[in-house]
Amino acid sequence: MKTFLAPKPINFKIGEYINKGIELLKKDFVNIFVAFLLCCLMSIIPFCAAVAMGNMYKYLGKLNKNQQASPGDIFDFKDFMPYFILQLIILGGFLLLYIPLIIVMVVTGAISGNDQGNPLLVLFMIPYLFIMIAAIYYFALKAFYIAPLISLKGITDIKEAWNISKVMTKGNLLSIFLFSLIVSILSQVGFLACGIGVFLTLPFLYTANYFAYEDAIQQIEHDEITEIGSKNEF
Repeated sequence: MKTFLAPKPINFKIGEYINKGIELLKKDFVNIFVAFLLCCLMSIIPFCAAVAMGNMYKYLGKLNKNQQASPGDIFDFKDFMPYFILQLIILGGFLLLYIPLIIVMVVTGAISGNDQGNPLLVLFMIPYLFIMIAAIYYFALKAFYIAPLISLKGITDIKEAWNISKVMTKGNLLSIFLFSLIVSILSQVGFLACGIGVFLTLPFLYTANYFAYEDAIQQIEHDEITEIGSKNEF
């Protein structure tokens, strides 16, 4: 049955996603761990880290729905192009952020004419770095749902995925930030016990994120029958 997306702000459930992520990891830890290792291996290939991550979410979706799945599914390049374009956009964004800093460094260096620190550069760098960090976090949070829209819903147009993600994250930036922070900390607990143990807890980062993505997509999905019924009401 064909489904339609009706983007809207998501009811974000931090505790539910964390608990479900832990449960799924406990339910099938060995296979998830193997898939995670393959994901790390595929990430070594240039420009393949993002598609490996997306494939990991596809794999977790199949496991969660008790569908046939293999860790080898990580090596699927079907979504390579949209992720490649996304990574080029991100790279271009970083370059744009650094251009003003480079220009100021060149100009102040030419004015000072010496190797000693220029106070004008320091005065510019401090607020600029704060603005740059804030911009990076803002766009990263607004783009939170782009990966699942590509991998779980097959949206290959990055602009469309970005526009949908912007709507879905409206009013939820703080919740998404706190969720990402908590999950990041919990996924690195293994490092505290034993350095190499971090590999045992890092897969939780994927399982928790998967449920955040899956729930969000369910909230904006409408099947064909519902869509026809909605139109008939008008």
